[in-house]
Amino acid sequence: MASPRGLSLALFISAVALYTRSVEANFYGSMYFTWSGDYSWITNGGNDLQLVLDQTSGCGIQSKQSYLYGIVEMLIKLVPGNSSGTVTAYYMSSTGDKHDEIDFEFLGNISGKPYIIHTNIFTLGIGNREQQFYPWFDPTADYHNYTIHWNPTEVVWYVDGLPIRVFRNYQSEGIPYPNQQGMNVYSSLWNADNWATRGALDKIEWNSSPFIARYRSFTARACHWNGPVSIWQCASQSADNWWTAPTYSQLSYAKQGQMQWVRDNYMIYDYCKDTNRFNGQMPPECYKPQS
Repeated sequence: MASPRGLSLALFISAVALYTRSVEANFYGSMYFTWSGDYSWITNGGNDLQLVLDQTSGCGIQSKQSYLYGIVEMLIKLVPGNSSGTVTAYYMSSTGDKHDEIDFEFLGNISGKPYIIHTNIFTLGIGNREQQFYPWFDPTADYHNYTIHWNPTEVVWYVDGLPIRVFRNYQSEGIPYPNQQGMNVYSSLWNADNWATRGALDKIEWNSSPFIARYRSFTARACHWNGPVSIWQCASQSADNWWTAPTYSQLSYAKQGQMQWVRDNYMIYDYCKDTNRFNGQMPPECYKPQS
């Protein structure tokens, strides 16, 4: 893993302090199990959640509300030890063949090897926009904040307050952008050893099960989706729609510097640099500024 460089310690600490503050939420009130809920637990009065994977089943949860724009965030402590073949997914998605989706997926690995933070975005059912990173911390030792910030101008993926990726709205230039469909928030823990770790070379070690991912403090400061009327209601500039304020239309210079530090030191895959995959016909957004 590359050594940190080019980012001041003070800037790093201030960003982490901003985004790791406690946010109170209750899983009983905001989420429900979508599959194999018997293998998961909500504890601490509804404030903590554990998703469990064993040889019988994985499990998943979903928000009761769907959203169009705003911030969703979760504190997550990933599966410790030998997590090869497991995937902990945390994402937003609409439904149907033409769905939109914004992804965090955490790809497990054998003991002593780093997790991979896998990101993607789908528009109108089309993804293939993967970017991957190594974490600069141990994501199994403590809870870390994973945030999706989505507004009419851009989608930003944050880890502990540091932006790691941006997807800007270039719909006026023919590049689809997720702005017509409400999305629910999902998370799941499942067996993906047919692809997740070194292209399926490392399988799940069931002797290490059950595998447990722990969650805390889900919150959504976001616009509730109430059907097509929300397309303009959630995008209109107003004090209530804080995400439409000019300050959120583009990363600040400081945030751009933080993102560049992450990408210079911890990015391990970028679809926009994979010319062989696309036979030289790169997706059009790859030629656009993304910050």
